[in-house]
Amino acid sequence: MSSTGSNQRTLFQTWGVAVSQNKFVQPKKDDIPVRIEDPVPAYEDGDDDDDLMVWIYPTNYPIREYQLKISEAALFQNTLVCLPTGLGKTFIASVVMYNFYRWYPSGKIVFMAPTKPLVAQQIEACYKVMGIPQAHMAELTGSTAAKQRQEVWRSKRVFFLTPQVMVNDLTRDTCPAQQVKCVVIDEAHKALGNHAYCQVIRQLGSQTLQFRILALSATPGGDTKSVQSVISNLLISHIELRSEESPDIQAHSHQRSVEKVVVPLGEALSAHQARYLQVLEKFMSRLVQNRVMAHKDLKTLTKYQLILARDQFRKNPPPYIKGPQQGMLEGDFALCISLYHGYELLMQMGLRSLFFYIQGIVDGSREMSRARNELQRTPTFMDLYHEMEAMFVKPSAGPDEPFIYSHPKLEKLEGVVLQHFAQWAETKTNTRVMIFSSFRESVQEIAAMLNRHAPLIRVMTFMGQASAGKGVKGFTQKEQLEVVHRFRQGGFNTLVSTCVGEEGLDIGEVDLIVCFDAQKNPIRLVQRMGRTGRKRQGRIVVILAEGREERTYNQSQSNKRSVYKSITGNKSGFHMYPNSPRMLPEGVNPNLHKMYITCGQFDHQESSRRSVRGRRSRSEGRPLFHFFFLSGL
Repeated sequence: MSSTGSNQRTLFQTWGVAVSQNKFVQPKKDDIPVRIEDPVPAYEDGDDDDDLMVWIYPTNYPIREYQLKISEAALFQNTLVCLPTGLGKTFIASVVMYNFYRWYPSGKIVFMAPTKPLVAQQIEACYKVMGIPQAHMAELTGSTAAKQRQEVWRSKRVFFLTPQVMVNDLTRDTCPAQQVKCVVIDEAHKALGNHAYCQVIRQLGSQTLQFRILALSATPGGDTKSVQSVISNLLISHIELRSEESPDIQAHSHQRSVEKVVVPLGEALSAHQARYLQVLEKFMSRLVQNRVMAHKDLKTLTKYQLILARDQFRKNPPPYIKGPQQGMLEGDFALCISLYHGYELLMQMGLRSLFFYIQGIVDGSREMSRARNELQRTPTFMDLYHEMEAMFVKPSAGPDEPFIYSHPKLEKLEGVVLQHFAQWAETKTNTRVMIFSSFRESVQEIAAMLNRHAPLIRVMTFMGQASAGKGVKGFTQKEQLEVVHRFRQGGFNTLVSTCVGEEGLDIGEVDLIVCFDAQKNPIRLVQRMGRTGRKRQGRIVVILAEGREERTYNQSQSNKRSVYKSITGNKSGFHMYPNSPRMLPEGVNPNLHKMYITCGQFDHQESSRRSVRGRRSRSEGRPLFHFFFLSGL
């Protein structure tokens, strides 16, 4: 069968639908596709009929061998696809979904993404690859009434939604689980514990195992234990992993340089660190004296170790500790955990972030009255607090007020960004920068610092939805999409983002990524890095405080290497799901057919209108032989 040439047409144009009625085979009730024996050839060019059983791969985009190979694997096995950001995970998903859409004319295809903005983005991206009619697709959200969703599930075929909506619809029997034939899971590394992704697969699996799973992620997990959990929770029987070094993707990704910059704390911050440790010492000593916490060096102690010790204390309280004292120690644990969070802020982000965090405790907005009372009775703490208050609470701070660098990393960050824009100004080429910091107060501080260099640097901030206490207000999902749109259009050239900017959203091409903090989980860094090097060479600068933050980063990189080694090693230690279902009848082994797919313009209004109303598609009621013959089965 011809698969090349300029005269390629859509599937509907290439193959006729004039099949004699006595050759048509009705589908079985469970919608397993049935081969048509000795079908009437329907090719216009007189090709022979031995290639009727096909799976379609589009040529309307440049063909990349790794995408073709992964797409084929994902059609026939439950597959976890790990590809660096920007190398076409959604493209692969579109190909797989389209073929199941053809093979199962009354089956349902589901694409799940963790947030509503991602869902909205993916429905358009999938349409642009394979052109599944918009009339057959729906975007389901929790804001659509349950009864309307039931009608949408009945009348549509391809669904884009968050896993929470899917869980709700499965629980209410709104979603026809038996008809679901293909489930795509975006950001699949989240499928840990009792995450909604895990609940969806469990609930579907309790009603039918006859569905294909395609899981997508930029990185499989933070460590081998997490990867095994994802494999088990998502019934994965095959992994397709590509890293930055994989030969078959190097031709399609531009070089990305990663620079690690370690910044000493400096005298001023070290002095504040010493004073803060005195406050910690006071409250930690009570836990040590009561023998519910081992004596540790406060500088190396972590918040996580404290949480483990508290859990142990709750499970097995020592017999010598009686009722009221137990409550006191519980309060001490809570206070120390809060103070250690502040310590991490001080060391990674600086004094300003620490101040705004503990201000929430002192002014009562965090509703920690016991902690507030204890701290207000601690002179060392109150002296430090008032000193920071004088630095950062200035009612009439004007534009000429000197900026206070609350951490030496800020000066380094400012220098890196200014140098970048100065270099690109010489080439007279537009460039964009993205800066990541995990805490909102820090995001605002970085934006305020860089705003002083307008119009050379034009800054926007980007944050998640949740708002806590009197802290920095979150962005609604509509605001998030607006920020992304404006950044892509070039109204601003620098985006300062919390972790919400790491995952999935198409922010466009960025030339410089700056990570202002180290992440224990290598997933976060991999996703941040994926924001650059898509169309031209990219640069990533990771700015780390000397000491613990530097050690955290090194450990995270070591974890990432060991995970990749475990997967690519000949004797993978992972236990794969052994019962990946065969989705086609025995003896049916479709051949590859490359085809030019013609896609129209995606209609955003049409998408939202159809998703809400759940109208029947115009194509309903067409004879099923259209679909069976098109599939060649």
